[in-house]
Amino acid sequence: MQKINLNEIIEKMDLEILCESGKTPPDIYVPDLNRPGLELAGYFDYFAFERIQIMGMTEISFLESLPIETRRQRLEKLFSYEVPCVIITRKLAPPAEMLEIAKKCGRFVLTTSAATTRFISRLTDYLESALAPRTTMHGVLVDIYGVGVLILGESGIGKSETAVELIKRGHRLVADDAVEIKQTAKNVLIGSAPELIRYYLEVRGLGIIDVKTIFGAGAVRDNIKIEMVIEMVEWEKYKETDRLGLEEEKINILDSFIPKKTIPIRPGRNVAAILEVAAMDHRLKDMGYNAALQFSRILFKEINDKK
Repeated sequence: MQKINLNEIIEKMDLEILCESGKTPPDIYVPDLNRPGLELAGYFDYFAFERIQIMGMTEISFLESLPIETRRQRLEKLFSYEVPCVIITRKLAPPAEMLEIAKKCGRFVLTTSAATTRFISRLTDYLESALAPRTTMHGVLVDIYGVGVLILGESGIGKSETAVELIKRGHRLVADDAVEIKQTAKNVLIGSAPELIRYYLEVRGLGIIDVKTIFGAGAVRDNIKIEMVIEMVEWEKYKETDRLGLEEEKINILDSFIPKKTIPIRPGRNVAAILEVAAMDHRLKDMGYNAALQFSRILFKEINDKK
């Protein structure tokens, strides 16, 4: 399970601390936020206390409208739960009792000058990215005509050498050897390189080369959406099932299913050119044109016409 510490959120969102708990800032595990309107009205049956709590003009003005004893009672109930923190937007001044009760219960109260809706949008985007499920795969990730292609295969089969040829043809390297993948939405995977090996590529016989220095800044990029997986296999191990390409194979990464092609390798094959064609064919399919399906229709029509 991914997590992010509250200190990182404070720094990233430029938040001001109104009340510190005296404890170590907690870790956040969920990207969802909660505006405790019903809770301030006294209904705590389904209180999502594990989420960051956001209070804007509506919540603060409602609190101020309550009798002081009722307000104190509701705030004591709210802070009795282990809420990660309460963030007050628009730099609104909270009731004095809030900071007093928060400190007594050991909770963090933060503030921002941003408007509530805009702040919620920014913070949600940041948390969803930071807390997205992640994995690391052995392979090479390249940008071919804007299509993120993840190249897989056994060690030494030629993945990095293919990447070099693609870079020479004007395409871009994202990651070599270790590809960090995070799932930002269903069937949406973003691949990047670990910081330590970013822009570096290993070629057997040459060693480590700096792609950004040799080929220029236009030959690399930091991350890309993975739209296609190419598995390179030795020619002898390749099992041919569908020569036309009507059946689309998919690979499961995290909880996403990505289109996959298996390319047999043998001396003399221009793998870089094949990958370029595969990427262009993938873009055509996204636009609604499937060459294999079109060919099969023409073929069946020709057969039927001759009967």
